[in-house]
Amino acid sequence: MKLSSFILVLFCLLTGFVNYVKADIPGPKVLRKQLLIALEKRSLTDSLYTALTAAQNKSPINVCYLGVVLALKAKHAWNPYYKVKYLNDAENTLQVAVNREPDNMEIRFMRFSIEHNVPGFLGYNKHLVTDREEMIKQLDRKHYTTADHEVVLTIIKFLLDSKRCTAQENEKLHKQLATLK
Repeated sequence: MKLSSFILVLFCLLTGFVNYVKADIPGPKVLRKQLLIALEKRSLTDSLYTALTAAQNKSPINVCYLGVVLALKAKHAWNPYYKVKYLNDAENTLQVAVNREPDNMEIRFMRFSIEHNVPGFLGYNKHLVTDREEMIKQLDRKHYTTADHEVVLTIIKFLLDSKRCTAQENEKLHKQLATLK
């Protein structure tokens, strides 16, 4: 009797622990690294999708990461219907994140980088100018929100490499890059 009770309690604890682990979202630094790996690994994209959708009360940055994962699901999908569906879901999810925290430079950067890389003829490039302007405004103010030093450097380098900035914006970005190194 005692052994069966112990096994039942152990089973309940382990089941609860597994559900907790599944719903647990890694911190931003870990998620950023995992997202880079997920660019090429569909299985990691699916795992991140499961973890991010299962989480309750997502912060705006976690909503953003979910949007990025949806875009990655579109990248990995072979069926054109699902590619478009995931891109639409990504766009809507990223808009929710922006609406919840419009001054968050990292959220704007994630959406900008996706829209920059999706072929223009698909029409998923509506926010490139506003996101670029907002990121540059936040960089000028040194209002980095969730972005750490490494992310800020990445954002500046990406903006410069994107060839989507004006000459004046490029000059500002080069100066900021020099001061941050």
